[in-house]
Amino acid sequence: MSPAIQAAILGVVQGVTEFLPVSSSAHLILARAFFGFDGDKFGLPFDVACHLGTVIAAIVYFRAEITRMVAALPRLFAPARDADARMIWMLVVGTVPAVMVGLVFNNYIEEHLRTVGVAAVMLALGAVGFFVAESVGSKSRDEASLTMGEVFVIGCAQAVALVPGVSRSGITITVALLMGLRRPEAARFIFLLAIPAILGAAGHEAPKMLKAGLAGEAQLFAIGVVVSAIVGYLAIAYFIRYLARHSLAAFAWYRLALAAAAVVWLIR
Repeated sequence: MSPAIQAAILGVVQGVTEFLPVSSSAHLILARAFFGFDGDKFGLPFDVACHLGTVIAAIVYFRAEITRMVAALPRLFAPARDADARMIWMLVVGTVPAVMVGLVFNNYIEEHLRTVGVAAVMLALGAVGFFVAESVGSKSRDEASLTMGEVFVIGCAQAVALVPGVSRSGITITVALLMGLRRPEAARFIFLLAIPAILGAAGHEAPKMLKAGLAGEAQLFAIGVVVSAIVGYLAIAYFIRYLARHSLAAFAWYRLALAAAAVVWLIR
C-alpha cells in the first residue's frame, strides 16, 4: 500500500472519529498497529496535521457562530454580556485546563501513553461512562444554563482526553450529559470547545510538522489534512442530527468491541 493511500486512510479515520465519541487518537494508533503503517511517516506530527483538518471542518461548520463571536469581541468586557460574548468566555474557561495539562504532561503522554494497551483500557472505561451518563443525566438543560464552574469541569474532562482512547468528544459529552444537558446542545458546545484546543495542539506541534514537511512528507500531510477536513465536516453534521434521536449506546458497544479487538491483537 502506497504512503499516499495510507495517508488518505488515516485522514478518513481521523475525520470520522474526531467528532464521533470513539477516540480519534486510539483509532490512529490502532490503525498503524493493525495494518503496519509506517510509524515514522505517520507519527504524532501527522496525527496533529489530521487534527488540523478536522478543526478546519469545525470552523467551516460553525462559521455563523464564530462570526457572531468575532463581532462580539468589543463587548467582551461589557457589564451585561450578550450570549455571544458569554460564549467566548465559556470557551476560554473551558480551554484553560487542556492548555495547562498539555504543557506539563504532553511529552510524558507522547512517550508513554500512546500505546495499544492504554487505548484499549480507555476505550472500555469510556463506554461504561456513556451508559452511566445516559441513565443518570436529565437531558433537560441547554448550553446557556451552564455556569462557568461547570464549563471549567467540562474543560478538565477535555484535558483528560489527551490520553489516547479517552475521546475528546466522548468524555466531554459524558460530563455534559451528567450535568443534565440535552444531547444536541452538549454536542454543539463540545465541538466549539474543541476548536481552540486543537488549534493549540497544532501550534505546539508546528515545528515538528514543518520539519517533516521539509523532509519530504509535505504531500502526505496535505492529503491527511484535506481528507480529514472533508470527512470531519460530514461527521459533525451526522453526529448532531443523530444525537437528537438516539442515545450513545451504539458508540459504547462499538468502543467495547474495539477494546476487545485491541486486547486480542496484544495477546495474539
